Amino acid sequence: MIDTQLRTVTDADTEILLAIYISTRREEVAQTGWPESRQQAFLAMQARAQHEHYARHYPEAERSLILVKGEVAGRLYVGHWQREIRIVDIALLPPFRGAGIGSRLLQALQERARTDGKPLSIHVEKTNPALRLYQRLGFKQRENKGVYLLMDWRPGD
Repeated sequence: MIDTQLRTVTDADTEILLAIYISTRREEVAQTGWPESRQQAFLAMQARAQHEHYARHYPEAERSLILVKGEVAGRLYVGHWQREIRIVDIALLPPFRGAGIGSRLLQALQERARTDGKPLSIHVEKTNPALRLYQRLGFKQRENKGVYLLMDWRPGD
């Protein structure tokens, strides 16, 4: 079992948060054929826009870095609302994907949701490879929001 820990994001984490974001969109943006400098500028702009969106729409969310043996492996943002727990964002850097880290974090959140008696929800892009993971862990589609699916897991489902 891989030893993972969560650490609260600080202002000093800007660079690693950018690297995590870029790792989730690099392949998609590379398909544009833009020069590398333009791709990097676009990805940096999108990362800032996402950060501002999360700050505006999920100000109460817990923002954590995922650490494996002290090394940053990704990020996890979670909102604890009155009626549900919302996974705002979960992303792992490429070397840490497929190692069971995401599954373990999601299962811990499911246990928290079970204890709190609340559903656990997340928006997932329809093309996100992690969609299969959510389905395997019992998340069900609740709404089709175009590019995204609103999925949730409910205690007792």
